[in-house]
Amino acid sequence: MSIKNLGIILHGATGRITSTQHLRNALIPIIEEGGLNINNSTVMPKILLVGRNEKRLQEIAKTNNNLKWTTNIDSALTDDSYSIFFDGAATGQRFNTLINAINSGKHIYTEKPVASKVSDGLKLLNQAEAANIKHGAVEDKLYLPGFIKLANLIETGFIGRICSFRLEFGWWVFDGKSTPSQRPSWNYRKSTGGGILSDMHPHWRYVIENILGPIRNITSSTSTSQPERIDENGKQFLVDVEDSSTTLVELENGAHGSILSSWATRVRRDDLVTFQVDGTKASAVAGLRRCWVQSEQETPKVTGFDLGRNANKGKDGLDYLQDWKEISDTSPYINPYRVGWEGFISNVVADVPFKSDLREGIRDLQLAEASFKSAKEHIWVPLTKI
Repeated sequence: MSIKNLGIILHGATGRITSTQHLRNALIPIIEEGGLNINNSTVMPKILLVGRNEKRLQEIAKTNNNLKWTTNIDSALTDDSYSIFFDGAATGQRFNTLINAINSGKHIYTEKPVASKVSDGLKLLNQAEAANIKHGAVEDKLYLPGFIKLANLIETGFIGRICSFRLEFGWWVFDGKSTPSQRPSWNYRKSTGGGILSDMHPHWRYVIENILGPIRNITSSTSTSQPERIDENGKQFLVDVEDSSTTLVELENGAHGSILSSWATRVRRDDLVTFQVDGTKASAVAGLRRCWVQSEQETPKVTGFDLGRNANKGKDGLDYLQDWKEISDTSPYINPYRVGWEGFISNVVADVPFKSDLREGIRDLQLAEASFKSAKEHIWVPLTKI
């Protein structure tokens, strides 16, 4: 079987998501396992790391089998031995970066959001189509084991007609004053594309619409729970974006739901993200890896609050959890980011259809943009087809 090298530029290589999920957990395992078998050929990723911090680039390159690296993005774009450009750098520069990559003839694969606004996303799409290059957007949450189990339950009709849903996400991000923050400061600045709506709502769009169906209308409210933070240089700055949001959602099929996202909440739920769907035949709750169900037959008949004259001896939260059954694993685990990379590489090399293209990425961005508008104007906003 012949071996074909496939050059991949990883821009923003020193960022946490790019260096861990895209590189260490997705592309490096593909290389270590001998590449991807596509159309009777072995496709071997050939990676070039691009970033601004030389020291971090050297460290990451050394840790991952001495990969090539550069701080010169222009020289990387002019190198014809690299045909794919991936962008995982700060959101604020994404549009111009991707335009330059398209003009250099590269196929583009990008983290979310694909741009800062829908109109820019459409410009990217038009330019990519005109250049006849492949394009993709990261939609990793589709391949979370827990969400896959939930989607299978709904697809087989186990849940019945969907009545409602609730998606909750987040954890406490330290402000850097007494404990170092575990998120970069650009996430908290408007000028660099920060804010939880642009960060997380693109994910929730494709999760909700792929599992439950199209979104019709949304209304959103946001807040800034931590108005002052300390950046990487020890300097205090004022946060000018939202770090918490609550969004109500109406689906085309009549179901209603809510999305709660926050960088200022402490975790007391089944997982860092939980997606509960209630239907006429059953309910299901999915986390990152696990999924629990409660059928109609197994649903306890709750008659009200169990409080008497003395201290409560009735059921509490832990007791109610015992009424749920966990769905077992039926397929081997594959890292969600790796699934995306394998799909995009197959699209580039063999024209295998890849669902998560820029069109999907623009739709993802549309939910974030609609949520911004709703929060600002205090209105319901339709999520019309673009």
